[in-house]
Amino acid sequence: MQKDVYERIISFLLGASWAIVLFGALITFKLFISLGLALAIFLTLLYIMISLFLILALDAFLVNKKRLQEAIKQTKLLEKIYAKHTK
Repeated sequence: MQKDVYERIISFLLGASWAIVLFGALITFKLFISLGLALAIFLTLLYIMISLFLILALDAFLVNKKRLQEAIKQTKLLEKIYAKHTK
């Protein structure tokens, strides 16, 4: 099954987002460790939670696209059944 351009872009963005989360968390922790361990951990967790929310939004785009494709298939099938029974 081939993916269309939209799915490829979303898949690429999802992969890139995971990399950004990992490296961003490490950078955030290293930047704020000089201000204290508790603050560094808190800000890193805050960064991770916000980033995961954005990844969830990207995943929702992909799921909604698949749901729309499935609804289109079902609509075509129902139209064929309706046309067959109304003749």
